[in-house]
Amino acid sequence: MTLGTEAMKGRGVMGLGVVVATLAVASVAFAQPGEVAKAAAEPIMKQLEAFRRDDYDIAYIFASTEVRRMFDREAFERMVKGGYPEIARSASASIVGSVLAPNGLVYLTLKIRGSNGKSIEALYELVLQNGQWKINGVTAKPDSGVI
Repeated sequence: MTLGTEAMKGRGVMGLGVVVATLAVASVAFAQPGEVAKAAAEPIMKQLEAFRRDDYDIAYIFASTEVRRMFDREAFERMVKGGYPEIARSASASIVGSVLAPNGLVYLTLKIRGSNGKSIEALYELVLQNGQWKINGVTAKPDSGVI
């Protein structure tokens, strides 16, 4: 049984996609952990700056495809303002920990002080999509420590 030209083209495109995805994960695996953490931190810091300016259009750009599927732009703004007031209006933020997972995900821990005077510890999950780090989720808990 032979495959037609169209089927072979489809397989070639799919095979190329697998190769590109594998190379992206491999490049993360071979990069220095500090380099990866620094690169992955950039969208978080840019998103926090956008939140401070109340620019949710720009902040939304840093969300992963998965987050964008769950929340349209307006719902994203409501979710951040309602669930993460210290992130929505941060006064300061610093990275205090990073983990490069075997699956290529990066987890960054931040200490964030809100303009409301409250501090949180936030754990961000970042995923590499199309060569750019995107924020895939965040969990936060109160933090009584000094930032």
